[in-house]
Amino acid sequence: MTTLEFKPQLFATLKNYSKKQFTTDLLAGIIVGIVALPLAIAFGIASGVTPEKGIITAIVAGLLVSVLGGSKVQIGGPTGAFIIIIYGIIQQYGFEGLTIATLMAGVFLIMFGVLHLGTIIKYIPYPIVVGFTSGIALTIFTTQIKDLLGLTMESVPSDFIEKWIAYVGSFPTIDWWSAGVGIGSVALIALWPRFSHSSFLNSHFSFLSKLPGSLIAIIVMTVAALLLKQYAGVTTIETIGDRFAISNVLPEAQVPALSWETIKGLVSPAITIAILGAIESLLSATVADGVIGARHSSNTELIAQGVANLASPLFGGIPATGAIARTMTNINNGGRTPVAGIVHAAVLLLIFLFLMPLAQYIPMACLAGVLVIVSYGMSGWRSFFSIMKNPKSDVIVLWVTFLLTVIFDLTIAIEVGLICACLLFMRRMAETTDVKVISDEINPAEEESDFQLGNLEHLTIPEGVEVYEINGPYFFGAGNKFEEIMGALGRGGRPKVRIIRMRKVPFVDSTGIHNLTNLCLMSQNEGIQVVLSGVNEKVQAVLHKAKFDEMIGADNICSHINIALDRARQLI
Repeated sequence: MTTLEFKPQLFATLKNYSKKQFTTDLLAGIIVGIVALPLAIAFGIASGVTPEKGIITAIVAGLLVSVLGGSKVQIGGPTGAFIIIIYGIIQQYGFEGLTIATLMAGVFLIMFGVLHLGTIIKYIPYPIVVGFTSGIALTIFTTQIKDLLGLTMESVPSDFIEKWIAYVGSFPTIDWWSAGVGIGSVALIALWPRFSHSSFLNSHFSFLSKLPGSLIAIIVMTVAALLLKQYAGVTTIETIGDRFAISNVLPEAQVPALSWETIKGLVSPAITIAILGAIESLLSATVADGVIGARHSSNTELIAQGVANLASPLFGGIPATGAIARTMTNINNGGRTPVAGIVHAAVLLLIFLFLMPLAQYIPMACLAGVLVIVSYGMSGWRSFFSIMKNPKSDVIVLWVTFLLTVIFDLTIAIEVGLICACLLFMRRMAETTDVKVISDEINPAEEESDFQLGNLEHLTIPEGVEVYEINGPYFFGAGNKFEEIMGALGRGGRPKVRIIRMRKVPFVDSTGIHNLTNLCLMSQNEGIQVVLSGVNEKVQAVLHKAKFDEMIGADNICSHINIALDRARQLI
């Protein structure tokens, strides 16, 4: 029985916590909170909900991930990876459907942690991760074209190709003031790192170098839009206030009405949210470990992510996970304990309570510019093209996942991508398993175990004995291959004893047992006795459980080839 692995890092780090570390964590938390603000607003709006829901998610989930998480520096909140799937769920099931799906995803994440699946999830093939991440990035970029250029459109199609066709048809309606704000925001965010590290800024306004380019763009473009409206009469630049009613009132916890039909319909998207959240949070925690030289508890992290996704929707929030960009910002500014993440949530709460009404003046084109930069960062185009040089199987998985993400949706992409990866993996595993026939004698120079026994003489195979050796796992992918080779090979004539060497078989599954059983029954009908050699303890336990030893006889399952050959001589 497996034990529950739940050891939040917060309680371990507080044992030797110092005032100096608190000062560092406080500064890092304030900076991360400021960085998270524009992203939370942008992710909320792009997901099809109001901007305050994005901030509420960052507050609730960010707090719980830091308090309960298995990483010292993980920052939780809404991320760009969820935008597309959230938007799709809302379109099909409404916001209440999203709430239920997020609650279900929280339960799945907790189950992942309780069942110790944290280490397994990290082994999801890299081409799948790059494929759906790049696909999400392209989809996010596509969804922002309307606001970025201020296009006049009655509705934006949900389909990727139809969306671009509609954009091309609406290009004559570009609002150049909005386009200037959007493109200017992209340029400002992209160039800000260079400008913020200039000698002039560092010597006169060093505090500005700590501020993210996205926040600078929002401040500059919001002020510019207000000045244009006040003094130039420009009223075509749409703002958040033109589209949403902004509120800074904390919502009360509400449990949605649950029905079995709704739950059944939301299982697939809920699993997608859970898998995506698990992958992103564990990837972020792993990257953080490499930077700070620590080691996170993956199962504890999954449980914390699950609790965060149970709490966030109850207060009107959306799905959340570990955010790589914010986590790295935390590390780069000195955050080394979960206290920094708690401070980040507190900063966002204060901003929400006292400054949220000011968000109504932020231009939608500016937020679109922020998300264009986010999509570029997510695209991972360097990784994408590097995988293109890998084996064809990786390239196939990459393109299948990427195209399905873009053309259909993330749920289908992950499901099909995993199926393709599993099938290709099984094929590779089957290729590593081979069966060879050994004739006449066995050379001890190739037998490590023979040296251990001190037997340096050549082992002669008696007349009337066939020896076959299986190299590699004996599972369903290789079972049929063994039967085919067994049928094709042979030294002529019908042997009296058939020895199957299994010293290099690490495990056997039910298909392998089934094939062995068929071989034994077929051999018995032909008057041939099967003897197994070199069976390790794990494989022997599986065979015993399947009562294979009763059929073949316990004396015919030998631990070494010498014993198997002696047994064969007795049988002859």
